[in-house]
Amino acid sequence: MEQPSLGWRAASHEPSLSDVFRSIAVPHGRSGLRRFLAFVGPGYLVAVGYMDPGNWATSLAGGAKFGYTLLFVALLSNIMAILLQSLCARLAIASGRDLAQACRDAFPRWVSLPLWVFAEAAIIATDLAEVIGTAIGLNLLFGIPLEIGIFITAADVFLILWLQNRGFRYVEAFVIALLAVIAGCFLVQIAMADPDWNAVIRGFAPSVEIATNPEMLYIALGIIGATVMPHNLYLHSGIVQTRAFGVDPGQKRQALRLATWDSTIALMFALCVNASILILAAATFYSTGNTEIVEIDQAHALLSPLLGGAIAPTLFGIALLCCGLNATITATMSGQIVMEGFIRWRISPVLRRLITRVFAIVPAMAVILLWGSEGTGQLLILSQVILSFQLPFAIVPLVMFTASRRKMGDLVAPRWLTLACAVIAVTIIGLNANLLYSVLIA
Repeated sequence: MEQPSLGWRAASHEPSLSDVFRSIAVPHGRSGLRRFLAFVGPGYLVAVGYMDPGNWATSLAGGAKFGYTLLFVALLSNIMAILLQSLCARLAIASGRDLAQACRDAFPRWVSLPLWVFAEAAIIATDLAEVIGTAIGLNLLFGIPLEIGIFITAADVFLILWLQNRGFRYVEAFVIALLAVIAGCFLVQIAMADPDWNAVIRGFAPSVEIATNPEMLYIALGIIGATVMPHNLYLHSGIVQTRAFGVDPGQKRQALRLATWDSTIALMFALCVNASILILAAATFYSTGNTEIVEIDQAHALLSPLLGGAIAPTLFGIALLCCGLNATITATMSGQIVMEGFIRWRISPVLRRLITRVFAIVPAMAVILLWGSEGTGQLLILSQVILSFQLPFAIVPLVMFTASRRKMGDLVAPRWLTLACAVIAVTIIGLNANLLYSVLIA
C-alpha cells in the first residue's frame, strides 16, 4: 500500500471492484503477444463510452446540419481521449488507485465531496442517454412504445449481474462481440450511402467556423462531451487493475505500455464508428437537404427511402440497441468505482444500477410525456453538453496527480504529456465559457 509520505493523505485503500481486482493473470513468459492479449479488454470497455447513444445524437445532428465539417471535432476529441485515457492507466498502475480514490486521498473532504457529486451527475447524464437510446432502439426494431421501452431498459441489470458472476473476461468478451456487430452494421450502411470521400477527407481539416458559429459550437461541444466522457476516466483507472501485473518498476512500465496500446487501438476503433455515424448523416441527409435531423427515429425513418433498401434502417436499429446495451455495462461499473472510491460506500451492482436508472428514467419519461419522441433528440444532445461541462472536474485532478513525482514515483507523466493534457483541459473550459457566453447574450 502507498504511504502518506509519497504524496497521498491516506496510508491505505480498498481496491477498485474488489471482486475482480487482479483476477486476470498476466503471463511472464517470452511471448510479448500473450502478455499484450492479457491486457486487451479494458480499452474496449472504455471505447463503449465513445460510441454510446449520446454520440449518435450529436454525430447525426452534426452530420445532417453541417455535412462533413465536424469530422475534425470527432478526430480532435478522439486524440484528447487517447491522451487522457493513457493518464488514467498511468495513475492506476503507478499509485494503485483509481481516479475517485486518488481524489479522496489527495484532497480535503470539502473538495472531494463536490467532485463526487459532479461525477455522479455525469454518470446520470450518461445513463440518461443510454435509457433514451436503448428505448428508441427497442421502438425501431420491435415497435415497443418509448414509454414502455424506458422501463424495459431497467431489466438490463440482470444481464450485468449474470456477466459479472461469470467473470470479468466474459464481460469483456460480450462487449467486444457487440462492438463487432456495431462496426459491421455501419460498414454496410456506409457502403450503401456511398459518401463523397474527397469531402470526407477535407472534413478532417480544422475550420474557424466551428468556434465562431454558436450553433456549430454547441454541436461540437456535444461531440466532445459525448466522446471525452468523465465517467470513462474513472472507469479506466479502475478496470486496468483487474490485471495481475507485477509490482516492481520494470513490470509496471511494461503494464503501462501494454495498457496504453490497448486503449489507443480501441479508441481508434471508436473513432471509426463515430466518424461513420457522422459520415452516414452527411452523405444521406445533408446531401439531400434534410438538415434538421436531430431525432434518431427521424434518421431511421429516412434511411430506407434515401438509401433505397430496407436493410439499412434495420442495421441502424440493431447497432443502436447494441450501443445501449454495451453502455449499460460500463456505466454501472463506473458508478461502482465512483461511489466506492469517493465515499467508500459499497453496494451491489444491481442496487447501484437501479438507483442510477431511476434518476435517468424520470427526466426521460417527463420529456416523452410532454413533447413525445420529438424531444428525445434534443435531450440526448443536452445530456452530452452537460457532460462536457463536467469534464474539467475530472480532467484537472487527473493531470495534477499524474504530473506529481511524489504521487507517481518513476511513472510520473512526461512533461509533454502533462502539457498536452493541460491544454486539453484549458481548451474544454474555454469552449464551455464561450458557449455559456453565447447562450446568455442570445
